[in-house]
This record gives sequence, structure tokens and C-alpha cells, in this order.
Amino acid sequence: MSWRGRLNQGKGSIFQRTWWSWTGVVLVLILIAPGAGLQAQDEASPEESSPAPALPAPTEALPEPSADEVFFADVLVRGQSVFQVGSLTGISARDRAAIINRRIAGLLSQAQELEPVAVQVDDDRQIALLTVNNRVLMTVTQQDAADFGLTVEALAQQWGDRLNEVLAQPNLAIDVLQRLEGTARQLLDDTIVLLPSLVGAILLVGLTWIVAKGVRRVGLLWAEQTEGDRSTEILIGRLCYGGVWVLGSVVALGVLGLNFATLLGTLGLTSVAIGFSLRDVLSNYISGVILLAARPFRISDQVVIGSYEGTVVQIQLRATTMRTYDGRLVYIPNQQVFQKSVVNNTDSPVRRSDVVVGIDYDADINTARQVITEAVAQIKGVEPEPPPLILVQELAPSTVKLEVRFWVNSRRQSFLQVTSEASQAIKEGLQKAGIEMPTEIYTLSFRQGAIDTISAIVTEGGDSQEF
Repeated sequence: MSWRGRLNQGKGSIFQRTWWSWTGVVLVLILIAPGAGLQAQDEASPEESSPAPALPAPTEALPEPSADEVFFADVLVRGQSVFQVGSLTGISARDRAAIINRRIAGLLSQAQELEPVAVQVDDDRQIALLTVNNRVLMTVTQQDAADFGLTVEALAQQWGDRLNEVLAQPNLAIDVLQRLEGTARQLLDDTIVLLPSLVGAILLVGLTWIVAKGVRRVGLLWAEQTEGDRSTEILIGRLCYGGVWVLGSVVALGVLGLNFATLLGTLGLTSVAIGFSLRDVLSNYISGVILLAARPFRISDQVVIGSYEGTVVQIQLRATTMRTYDGRLVYIPNQQVFQKSVVNNTDSPVRRSDVVVGIDYDADINTARQVITEAVAQIKGVEPEPPPLILVQELAPSTVKLEVRFWVNSRRQSFLQVTSEASQAIKEGLQKAGIEMPTEIYTLSFRQGAIDTISAIVTEGGDSQEF
């Protein structure tokens, strides 16, 4: 090969190596440039919202955000808006503010004391870093400075001063107002989100009320046809009504998204506390259910419960209402009713009455029985069956006591009135027949010495008067 060929070959190799070197440099620059841009976009931000501070208006007119884009977002500290940050290439304003807010919230959640916000300016890269406790909160970029018409250093210092003000312990009144505002906003947001569930639950509650009234009516009609007892009818109606409400409440809570496994667990943990705190109330209601089911008495029955006697006016799940014979209204808790002995005077339509009368020892007992039987038979209200019964109750010192037993209506007014009329008829019949009813006679016995002393005293007294 000639020297010209070798020279051309060498030139080709040099040109080829030079071309590949420049190609590699271009590729490296392409790879590094996006990394530098992303590094400048790394930001941070605070927590909650409140009126934004007055900042210089941007020098250039910013385009209006579209429906899906926001050019500026609030940086929040304890619910107070500190300032606004704009979007950067590759990151929206909302995402940038969310990063900053998360970092500030993390600092506030720590127990250690916060140092003042430090501003570190990087002139070479034309950025500034805001740091607290050696942690980067956010980066102030050239784009931020252009948005607000300030230099990077001036804008970073302004934002740092604002953060120092709000990161300090807030005033109590301001803190309370901010928390109330945040709570109200959260409640409003939750209400809007849960609005369909709330509307569904309200409609379900209304439907439950209508169904419960209908089921109670059907239960009462069925009880009237099968039971014939008002207290049982009340129990069945209330159980039907309550059962529908329980079912409707469970479904309504399910519409609201309640986790029933959690609910049952909570009820299991709190059942002991509820039992202790409401044991008397629950005992009254449980006793009321048992009384309405067992039916020891009914409405309008005349009963004796403890020291009270009267007519049952109402039987509720919590208490039994009684009107005494002297017109007083008594509310007796069902627990006491359940624990005491109950005497039902009107459970049977008839009730036995007893009258005791004494006759003289010389009187004929059979004649007296016949007279008493005829006198009692004439009284209106005395039941003919079973017939009156006359028994010799006691041979007292001066009388023979006869017990007259007869049956009358069990209602108190009839019982007392008929018993009084029968006693009067017995007394008048015995007097008309000439049978004496002596009172108790007591015989006094004296010893002979006592008699002589009394006679001497009487004699001396007579002589003194004659003297």
C-alpha cells in the first residue's frame, strides 16, 4: 500500500473516533439534563389552611387554570394557609404543596423543639433551600421568583419568615378557631361524600316507621282474636313494633357503612358496663315482659301488691299503675311487683265473705241456723251457689259464736255492700226470732275473808250515817 493510502486510512480512523466521542458527550448531556431539572423540583410543604398572606403579585400574567389544573396551591401549617406555591415542570402545584405539607406535618408531630427556618441560597444553581432541624422543607426555584416578581433569595427569605411565625406556638383562641374551621370543613366534606348514604338511611328509617306501625296493628288484631287479654295484646303489639325497629335500624346502619363485626365487638366489651349502669332500668323492663307474659293480673283487676291495694289501671314495660280505693294513683316499678306477693281479689268472679255472730247458750243452734239462712237468702247479691254455710266457730265464755259464710261478687264495692247488708239482716232476723245475742259477760269470784271484810266496812258505814 502506498503512503497516500495509509494516510487516508489514518484520517478515516481519526474522524471515526472523533465522531463517536462527540456522540457520547451528547448522550451524557441528554441524560444529565432531566436529572438536574428534577433535582430543582424537589419540594416540601405544611399542613392545614387559613387566610393566605399578602404576597407580591406575579410580574407576568399567568394563564387561567383549566377545570382539571390548579396553578397555585396552599402550604398549610396547623390548618393555616402560609403562602402559595406554583407548579413546576413535571409536578403540579397540588402535588408540590402536598409534599411540603407532609414534611411540615412530620416535623410538628415530633416531640423535639423546632429550630428557626434556615434559608440556604445556591447561587450556582439559582435555587434556595428552606430547612428546619437539618431537614429540607422545600426548594425555592427561579420559576417561583419569576411568578412573584422577586429574586430567589428575597422570596425564600419571605417564605422562611412566614414559616417562622406560624411554626411558633399559636395563640389559644386562634388555634381553637383554626381547629373548629378544620373540623367544620372536614364535616362538610364527609357529609357531601356520605350524602347518598344519609339519604338512603333516612328513607329507610321512614319506611321502618311505617312498617312498624302496620306490623303492630296486625299483631294487635291477631292478639284480640286469639288472646282476649288486653295486657297480652299490649305486649304482642310492642314486641312487634320493637322487633321491626331493631331490624330496620340494623339495615339503616348497614347502609351507612357500619361494620357489624366491629359493632358486635364493641357491644361485647361494653355489655358489662351497660349492665351495671342500667341494671335497675333493664330489670324493670325484663320484669315487665315477664309480668305481661305470665299475666298474674290484668287491667281493671283489683289486687294487693305489698302495702298497696287498688285497681290496676295500666301495665307498662317499666311500671304498673294502680289506683287505690281512696283515689290515689300509684306507680309501682315492675321489679318490685315481680319480687312481691300479689293478691288478685278479682281473678275469680265470686268471692267468699264471712260474718261472725254470737248467740246465747240457752238459744237453739238449729233454730238460729235456719233464721240466719233465711235472712242471708233474701239479700240481693248473695250467690245461691254454693249455698251459705253456717259453722259453730267457738264456745266463748258467755256466747256461742257462729261463722256465716256466703259468696258474693268479687268486686270490692259489691263485696263490701253485700256483706254489710247480710250482717244487718242476720242481726234483725235473730232479734225477731227472740234469740239473744249477749255481749261478753265476766264473772267475779271473791274469797270468804274478803266478803266478811267488805260486809264489815259496809256495816260500819251504815252505822256512822245513822249516828
